[in-house]
Amino acid sequence: MSRFSIAGIQMSITMHNNIAEMRKRMEVLFHLYPWVQMVVFSELAPHGPSKPAAQPMGGSIETEMAELARKFDCWLVPGSYFEKNGDQIFNTTPVFNPAGEVVTRYRKMFPFTPYEQDVTPGTEFCVFDVPGAGRFGVSICYDLWFPEVTRTLTAMGAEVIINPVLASFVDRPADLAIAQGSAAMFQSYIFHINGLVAGGNGYSMVIDPAGQILHRGNVMEEMIPIEVDFELVRRQRREGVLRMGQPLKSFRDNQVKFPVYEPGFDKGYLESLGPLVKPGRPGH
Repeated sequence: MSRFSIAGIQMSITMHNNIAEMRKRMEVLFHLYPWVQMVVFSELAPHGPSKPAAQPMGGSIETEMAELARKFDCWLVPGSYFEKNGDQIFNTTPVFNPAGEVVTRYRKMFPFTPYEQDVTPGTEFCVFDVPGAGRFGVSICYDLWFPEVTRTLTAMGAEVIINPVLASFVDRPADLAIAQGSAAMFQSYIFHINGLVAGGNGYSMVIDPAGQILHRGNVMEEMIPIEVDFELVRRQRREGVLRMGQPLKSFRDNQVKFPVYEPGFDKGYLESLGPLVKPGRPGH
């Protein structure tokens, strides 16, 4: 089975419990597109960007998401939720198989500091396999701005990158350019799924492993069912992007040591940029 069907759901998100509305969208989705095998929601979809809603791993959010995966017999990536672990809060994406089991969890490595305050960065990369289909990688929103994350997922064999997003800022065009560029650089499908209202300003995008846009979203609620072809990923990685550049092999075979990653590299210029804080008004 080289083909696999994934649906992103771009929906309005509130600062309260959105799970009943997620269930309604899935009911409509499977009525219209019963062939879909995986559903992906936007970042922080279950409870919005509300830190007071944070709960421990395995709490009611995961329990209800597991029930949805079983009910609709699908793989489910429910965006993410704020996970409380002692004194720490993580931005965590669980992945459920059709039996409702958590097959993996990913903690966002690059919280959108300084705006996403008091969220602890994760430290572990996340890939998982769908038996008979292929390997998926998970990143969350701002992680995509750091190519080291996507490069590592790709080097771990990820062929589709699931990237739930909560983006509502004026830099959204840059997000979209980075999503498209990342798909081409790493010869991966990328599902860059945003929310609306408290969940973002929409414009979800799905890109193929040649960097070609398969879906460019808008600012309305949307269901985005796309069939991916794992053999297309594998052929382009073997033979090149549209039979042209082969960047994964070139990176593999290069002899360059990148000093910026070496211990002892002089970070004087980077330190000169100042602290990571919100900019203020000039003169204040």
